[in-house]
Amino acid sequence: MRVARLVTTLILTAHGSADPRSAANARAVAARLRRIRPGLDVRLAFCELNTPNLVDVLNGCSGHAVVTPLLLADAYHARVDIPGQIARCGANHRVQQANVLDVDDRLVSVLRERLIELGVSPFDDTLGVVVVAIGSSMPAANARTATVASKLAAGTRWAGVTTAFVTRPDASPADAVRRLRRQGARRVVIAPWFLAPGLLPDRVRTYARDAGIAMAQPLGAHTLVAATALDRYEHARKTLDDRIAA
Repeated sequence: MRVARLVTTLILTAHGSADPRSAANARAVAARLRRIRPGLDVRLAFCELNTPNLVDVLNGCSGHAVVTPLLLADAYHARVDIPGQIARCGANHRVQQANVLDVDDRLVSVLRERLIELGVSPFDDTLGVVVVAIGSSMPAANARTATVASKLAAGTRWAGVTTAFVTRPDASPADAVRRLRRQGARRVVIAPWFLAPGLLPDRVRTYARDAGIAMAQPLGAHTLVAATALDRYEHARKTLDDRIAA
């Protein structure tokens, strides 16, 4: 007998930031999700620093829910913080956590679009591109993020594409720029692997400005960001349906 599909809330869960632009971007992604899927109950939550907090949203959601991280990396917040907050509510039986956005081809295409907005040509063989991400204390997460560079470089003639991390002194944007110039790049641009503006992206932008390097905009509330989050929700919802039916 076919089991009826559960009515399941999508709880879009962002990191949270002291910078209001970050929360505004998360709200914009949530709004896009509602436009893409009318009728879906989409609620926004934050791990820290902004309201509503994930615990409060979970406590206010009596039915089944999929906590969908608005996060690029499968690192501390996805592996420790969010599961801990779900457990604190005693909501494990009715909640499924979705995967992070990760290095999805749709997001790489958005990053490529942001570079095109700068006037970057895929055929410029004098150009070096630095993909700058926040960075994690988890080496596996950093290694996964580093694969963005090769995906972004595919089909281009650029002199080189490499990765830097804002929070990793051993892999700074300045080091990455020097490395590309040693490889023959005569011009360098920065491709930020960030979802939104914020304090850390501003640090990179200040460096870029002082070094005379152009920097693209973050991924932002692009339709493909919302579509990727919706895809993660759908996969997790199916898992929750199966778990409840078992």
